[in-house]
Amino acid sequence: MAPDHLTRGERLQIMLTPKELEAVDNWRFARRMPSRASAVRELLKRGLAAEGFDLVESGSQSKDFGVTGTSSESPTRDRAEKAAKAAKNDK
Repeated sequence: MAPDHLTRGERLQIMLTPKELEAVDNWRFARRMPSRASAVRELLKRGLAAEGFDLVESGSQSKDFGVTGTSSESPTRDRAEKAAKAAKNDK
C-alpha cells in the first residue's frame, strides 16, 4: 500500500476538444512527462502559481474557459484586454 502522502483520493474529470488534448499531449511529450495525468497536474500547479490571475466574473460558464485559447472567449482575458484598451484611450 502506498504511503498516505502519495495517494490521491479524488478524481477530477474534464472534457477536452481534440485540439486541446493535442496541446496537452504535445506539452507532455516535449517534457517527457510519464503520463497524461502527471502533465495535467504539473500544468495545474503552474497555473495556480502564476501571477496576475483575475477572479472570474459571475455568470461565466464552463465553455468560457478553453485550453488552447481558440475554443471560446475568456472572461478574465477579455476583461483585462478591455481595461488595457480603456487605459490606452485615457492617455
